Amino acid sequence: MSSHSRESPRRIVVVRAGNPENPALDTAVSHAFLEEVAAGRQNETFRLYVPGRVVAFGRQDTVADGYPEAVRACRTEGYEAVERLAGGRAAVFNEGTLAFSWAIPTSDPLGTIGVRFAEIDRVVVGALSSLGFDARVGEVEGEYCPGRYSVNLSGRWKVMGVGQRLRRGVAHVGGVVAVWGHEAINRVLAPVYRALSFDWDPAATGSLRVARPDTTISEVADALLAELARLGEVSEAELSGEILDRAHELLPHHLPA
Repeated sequence: MSSHSRESPRRIVVVRAGNPENPALDTAVSHAFLEEVAAGRQNETFRLYVPGRVVAFGRQDTVADGYPEAVRACRTEGYEAVERLAGGRAAVFNEGTLAFSWAIPTSDPLGTIGVRFAEIDRVVVGALSSLGFDARVGEVEGEYCPGRYSVNLSGRWKVMGVGQRLRRGVAHVGGVVAVWGHEAINRVLAPVYRALSFDWDPAATGSLRVARPDTTISEVADALLAELARLGEVSEAELSGEILDRAHELLPHHLPA
């Protein structure tokens, strides 16, 4: 059972805006929403957007000896480097992907980690299955940014990765769905993971178009939001100026030193 009361309907605000012209800012926007939800000034919020080109590094990456080289490598490929909220290893966000960032109020962030992972997996698998994909939960051997809650196609190609960040009163569930361009993902990850001395198998990297070449980002987004609506009352909102202002203040915390 989640931490949401049965007596009151679950209300989820959806925000579709991204910042592709300043891709690192999106991580800071997620951080700003996390603060607002924790303080009770913002309802549960699910952001879904097409990101700009960025490599999101996890904490294990930032303490690795090769981290400065990895940052240079991603920038050489035309990607910005950002230190993300959630854990895991380096992951690629670009115009062929859909990023999600879910700020969920909870009185027990640590005790409900598994509940939230199961919930995002149900949303993603449900959405992809509705579009005809053989979507499954689980790690593919050799996948980039590995995790037991990854979503794959047919047990062969990773197409979604997810992580969590916890703080008092709130949890952040963030990740990315690869719709097209798995070759581009591998092209960036190859020098980045080489610098980080991280072993992986590029053949495990997938995208939805590997299985269905006519897949569009808009239909995947619509399917994800349809599944999200099964959880409660969903309403859409714009990205406010106050959130953006706070995100600009937080941005330095997410950029490599």
